[in-house]
Amino acid sequence: MSSSSRVRRAATFSALLFTSVVMTACGAEDADKTSSAKNEGKQSAAAVKDPLAVTHDGGIYVLDGESLKVVKDVPLKGYNRVNPAGDDKHVMVSTSKGFRVLDTARQKLTETEFKGAEPGHVVQHAGKTMLFTDGTGKVTIFDPAELDKSEPKVDTYTSASPHHGVAVELENGELVTTLGTAKKRKGILVLDEKRKEITRNEKCPEVHGEATAKDEAVVIGCEDGVLLYKDEKITKIDSPTEYGRIGNQKGSEKSHIVLGDYKQDREAELERPEKVSLINTKTGKLSLVDLGTSYSFRSLARGPKGEALVLGTDGKIHVIDPEAGKVSKTLPVVDKWREPLDWQQARPEIFVRGETAFVTDPEQKKVYAVDLNSGKKKATGTFDKKPNEITGVVTE
Repeated sequence: MSSSSRVRRAATFSALLFTSVVMTACGAEDADKTSSAKNEGKQSAAAVKDPLAVTHDGGIYVLDGESLKVVKDVPLKGYNRVNPAGDDKHVMVSTSKGFRVLDTARQKLTETEFKGAEPGHVVQHAGKTMLFTDGTGKVTIFDPAELDKSEPKVDTYTSASPHHGVAVELENGELVTTLGTAKKRKGILVLDEKRKEITRNEKCPEVHGEATAKDEAVVIGCEDGVLLYKDEKITKIDSPTEYGRIGNQKGSEKSHIVLGDYKQDREAELERPEKVSLINTKTGKLSLVDLGTSYSFRSLARGPKGEALVLGTDGKIHVIDPEAGKVSKTLPVVDKWREPLDWQQARPEIFVRGETAFVTDPEQKKVYAVDLNSGKKKATGTFDKKPNEITGVVTE
């Protein structure tokens, strides 16, 4: 999820993130809608609409997804990450000891826990949720509807060796998962529903991240391109440069094209890339788009029509038409910012749900809801502490 490549990310449900907005013209409207963490608890659980979860140092704010008011501050020590659980109630929380389940409707952590060292990527696809535990190499698969039970029914698969990996189960039961060890990651393996090997490819150095596009085409990132799996065949798509690392991707069921990051400097302590990649899973072609501004590994998202969205350090959401391979418009949201060297440090992040982009603004201790069609700010939430990661429940 990285100093972009070495980060343990609990991954990504593809479609949801956050960002902060500065638009003085809407000041009066924002003032009416702005809330403070001091008001937490004044709303009942029944009043929470489409909840969001925002991490901070010491806990997780649960927000009303419409007003952005803090409903409750759930205490939780340590550095924690959040991802959609796949239903309209729960959020997955990656802690130091494993994956925990936050019930946003009741604003409390449940007793359900998937234990294991170094919890990593979280993926949703075809009505299932997949967890990858890096410290054990274990893949856990469940129906998110089962999270209402004290002991959800799960299917598991354990990799040959623990590593920072990811897995996605397709509609037909096939499992696409990464290959590697703690020291070297090298490719992917595809298993059938009985977990017998169908195919593999070990020509993907530093394999990282996944995204699923239209017609269940799966893209997995490498430091020299990507691996594409579809129709029971793995294809390597090379980067246009000798070193062209794609480690973070976002897909959409409405588009054959996957959005990816793109880094070209192998020696950089922290590269601040200004180009993103577009991987066409129908043609097998990879192209680059120059944004003219840098971004971070938390900057990628997809819109409701399959638009590719990138939150730049210029404070704008860059809306890319994936078919044309060009930026179609930009939406000003926050002030200019600079990605911190420490990947755990807060920086503006984008989470998209429906036609709304939620953007955090750590320095201002705010979060904004932005209409992706008009670019206007619909609501503002204000906190006592700096917001870090943001996610939400699934509403569609």
